[in-house]
Amino acid sequence: MPRSRVSGILLHPTSLPGPHGIGELGPEARGFVDFLADTGQSLWQVLPLGPTGYGDSPYQCFSAFAGNPLLVSLERLVEEGLLQAADLKRAPSFAEHEVDFGAVIDFKRPLLRNAGETFEKKASAAQREAFDAFCRKEAAWLPDFALFMALKESQGGARWPAWDRHLATREPEALAKAAREHAREVRAQELAQFFFFGQWADLRGYVHERGIRILGDIPIFVAHDSADVWAHPELFYLTADGTPAYVAGVPPDYFSATGQLWGNPLYRWDVLARSGYAWWIERFRSTLSQVDSVRLDHFRGFEAYWEVPGRETTAVNGRWVKGPGAKLFEALEATCGKLPVVAENLGVITPEVEALRERFGWPGMAILEFAFGSDDSADTFKPHNYPRDLVVYTGTHDNDTIVGWWTAGVGDSTRKPEEAERERTFCMKYLGTDGKEIHWTFIRTLLMSVADTAIVPLQDVLGLGSEARMNLPGRPAGNWRWRYTPGQITDPIRERLREMTKIYGRAPRPTADNPA
Repeated sequence: MPRSRVSGILLHPTSLPGPHGIGELGPEARGFVDFLADTGQSLWQVLPLGPTGYGDSPYQCFSAFAGNPLLVSLERLVEEGLLQAADLKRAPSFAEHEVDFGAVIDFKRPLLRNAGETFEKKASAAQREAFDAFCRKEAAWLPDFALFMALKESQGGARWPAWDRHLATREPEALAKAAREHAREVRAQELAQFFFFGQWADLRGYVHERGIRILGDIPIFVAHDSADVWAHPELFYLTADGTPAYVAGVPPDYFSATGQLWGNPLYRWDVLARSGYAWWIERFRSTLSQVDSVRLDHFRGFEAYWEVPGRETTAVNGRWVKGPGAKLFEALEATCGKLPVVAENLGVITPEVEALRERFGWPGMAILEFAFGSDDSADTFKPHNYPRDLVVYTGTHDNDTIVGWWTAGVGDSTRKPEEAERERTFCMKYLGTDGKEIHWTFIRTLLMSVADTAIVPLQDVLGLGSEARMNLPGRPAGNWRWRYTPGQITDPIRERLREMTKIYGRAPRPTADNPA
């Protein structure tokens, strides 16, 4: 992470505007990058970029390595001659302000297959060589992922433990036969990944041209129904039938009185250690080829994680189990060099967790929305306690928007109404505000703080309420859907953000190539 004063915006690409029901890696993405550059931002933070599975969550992907084909720009495919303009005119009337994932999948998946078939028929020698080079480069994960997705479709979307036993247990003869039978679909999956990674590389190049860097995200855990677990069951605690013996979560917290039961299978860290943490090394290498730095999700789980028996229905009956600690990160840095990491040190944080973070010199995080639950002046979420080496947020993808938090009372948390009212009252005293334009008060507080890096979700820049919330932890459906519409970023908003960023010393300094 940069050590000078910078700021940025948190926006997942699915939330970009556009005509095809979901954000894409095309002109609207470049328009957002232009907005970042025009307002003096240095960072674009995104969520995990993988193909989403259960609940459409980017933290429950079918692969820790693959990209999400739904983000592929159809307009770019038309420009490349892989689709016809008429194909796009058949799009249904999508809502502008949210993603209907089912409808988007129904519309885009056939078009991506058509583009792949056109590529097979008409690609030039250079294009074919580029595709072959891509397949060679990604050989560690791409064949397993493509076959996994092909088999999943042939099995009606069933989770992999419910497949034919020979396929679920990856018997070589069964896999070879399946690869032959589903060769066309396997190839389609590989081509969709080729399209995604090509477009993402082009977009990232443009991001860099505009003087911006991308902060990505590595979730600590992977989805059970994923190519990762199917292809490497030995790395996870599974039962004989392939279901998780233990699952991940967190104990009762701010968001839930029964904790959060994530359901991800837990790693067999002893097995990973015997390989020198090879799988994790490949995961970091892959992610850092797509982004410039990473937020390491649930950092505390690397020191100790909450283990819940797989049969439980809540996270209450769990226990803390020691994680790999420094050994994992030593192996990563020995291979990958100094890691550009932001440690998501939220939740139940112990001195051991902070010692691990400090050992590797990684900045932690602070959430301004969490600063007013008590009048304890030593609370590290309070801005007067910020160190410089910190990444500060108004809120994250798991929080309500600032306007939503301010107006919704108890809202998403375990607070009682009177506790929420006390929190608002203390917030007004602390920030010296009457609550008018509370989102700009929060943004100003972060930008003027001594913290090196300040990041604001776009929803808070736009002053939107709870209807624009990205995720409500524990809610099984209805998350990850929000999109902004083209007219919401107005000139006054653009100018106000630009001015604040400059006033508080977070805008890039003028250079001969980029005069202010």
